Amino acid sequence: MKYYLLFGPPGAGKGTQAKLLVDKYNLRHVSTGDLLRKEISNKTELGLVAKALIDNGNLVDDSIVEKMIENEIDGNPDAVGFLFDGFPRTVAQAEALDALLAKRGESLDKVISIIIDDSLVFERIAHRAAIENRKDDSNPEIIENRIKTYHQKTEPLIRYYKERGKYFEIDGSGAIEDIFKKISELI
Repeated sequence: MKYYLLFGPPGAGKGTQAKLLVDKYNLRHVSTGDLLRKEISNKTELGLVAKALIDNGNLVDDSIVEKMIENEIDGNPDAVGFLFDGFPRTVAQAEALDALLAKRGESLDKVISIIIDDSLVFERIAHRAAIENRKDDSNPEIIENRIKTYHQKTEPLIRYYKERGKYFEIDGSGAIEDIFKKISELI
């Protein structure tokens, strides 16, 4: 079983690249946002707890997200591999993922980080807002906060994964096809 983590700031192109990787390598895409929506829609026990938290303006606890990811892995025993997108976002979540995989005698194969400049983040998110009519992507204050949160909470994962020899960077400022080629060479 192969396990990859697609990493990078908002607007780096993780979703676009994830779709291409899933198609080419037959990986199971594990997006925490998608998992949350699925669990809530299916009214599972985890989904009901998550919905109550979200409805009250709270973040979903790491333990709930981790259990959803464990269920996703357990529920797909025939998968060739998994591509994590949006998880882990903190060192504590990375440690939990490592523990989850270690229970199976497995580990994360590679963390592929798509690197782009903050100014390009703004440009891409504004473009996405126009195309997808996403109101959250059209507010500069929200975009600024997402970038700040990424730098403060998620970037520490770079050191964590570098220390484990799992971290690889890709310049995300080029054409989609060029970025995909570079990622494919790593896989």
